[in-house]
Amino acid sequence: MLKRFAAFLALLLAAPIAAQSPATPRVESVVLETTMGAITVALEVERAPVTAANFLRYVDEGRLDGTVFYRAMPLEWEPQPNGLIQGGTQFDPERILPPIAHERTSDTGVLHLRGAISMARYEPGSATGDFSIMLQPQPGLDANPTSDDPDRREGYAAFGYVTAGMDVVEAIHAAPTDPDKGEGWMKGQMLAEPVAIVSARRLPE
Repeated sequence: MLKRFAAFLALLLAAPIAAQSPATPRVESVVLETTMGAITVALEVERAPVTAANFLRYVDEGRLDGTVFYRAMPLEWEPQPNGLIQGGTQFDPERILPPIAHERTSDTGVLHLRGAISMARYEPGSATGDFSIMLQPQPGLDANPTSDDPDRREGYAAFGYVTAGMDVVEAIHAAPTDPDKGEGWMKGQMLAEPVAIVSARRLPE
């Protein structure tokens, strides 16, 4: 009887530990070889399956090869450097695939932290082959289901994180911009000399 009670007690003690240690979600790693160096990103294929699969299709079909990082948005908030860089297909009809369903960060749990990679879009559900990388946490881009602003409620779809090459991201962000390039609120955020993405390839597991 004592042995049975001891075994039962051991199970009770072990259960909370198991519940607090979920398996790490599976990721797929991609390396973006640019003319300023390599950036490696781990894509959250389990937590953000639609968005990650879309990006991997662009990679596997060579649709990002020869595209560029073209935008460096600065933010004056601490810590510095802060803001994001943006690159991709720029709606090239020869490269883009159909838009994908929007995955909210409030559903996926993939947040806009430092190094997050996130889809660029107009309205939710319009993302194709353009993406951004955060230099610092940008919680304002996460979905906020309680917001009165419909766009803010949806947020942007983050789907992975930089695991190597943040120095390259920062170098691209620091590159000179052209004050006359860009339209609307993006004017002055376009790189004077866009940084080429020479190739985008999956890394072996």
